[in-house]
Amino acid sequence: MHANFIVHKKMSNIVRLIIACVVLGAAVALCVFGFWGWGILVLFLGGFVLLSYFFNENMIISQWFLRKDNSAKAEEWLLKITDYEKQLNKSQWGYYNLLIGLVESRKSPLKSEKYFKKSLSLGMKMSHNIALAKLSLAGIAMAKRNKREAQMYLQEATKDDKNKLLTEQIKMMKAQMGQMDKQVVQQRGYRQF
Repeated sequence: MHANFIVHKKMSNIVRLIIACVVLGAAVALCVFGFWGWGILVLFLGGFVLLSYFFNENMIISQWFLRKDNSAKAEEWLLKITDYEKQLNKSQWGYYNLLIGLVESRKSPLKSEKYFKKSLSLGMKMSHNIALAKLSLAGIAMAKRNKREAQMYLQEATKDDKNKLLTEQIKMMKAQMGQMDKQVVQQRGYRQF
């Protein structure tokens, strides 16, 4: 039973940092004593552990599955992060909630709103991720028939998409908003000529 508990317990971020420092120190010691081959190998291993401090492997793998359009596998990898405040670096908290929101939006879009809002409140460094969260919130607002909020999020997404990575999606969303206007006019009995 004790071994089972150890296997299921996830490594906290501080432990990763300590292990990386010890391994990198061992690599330097090996190089100093003339074992260059082993020192370089251990240096790469220590660099990999240090990299996992800044970029969690579960998030990277789940992002890869999202790109492959396999949200079930992406969710499976994200659920391996049991306590994101302990397992992730603080700068990754917003990205974690963005990924959870993207996975959730494929199952039930209206429930994913809280994750997108939380990812924006926690902050993200890359502007295209901020634009993606706001574009998703615009889609949710459109689904709720809240045109004013959808327009606000769409304008903010356009401003945040500095590299023009989401230009096509923003154009599609604006076209859908135009269709929403036509549907409202037709429901009221007016026709546009």
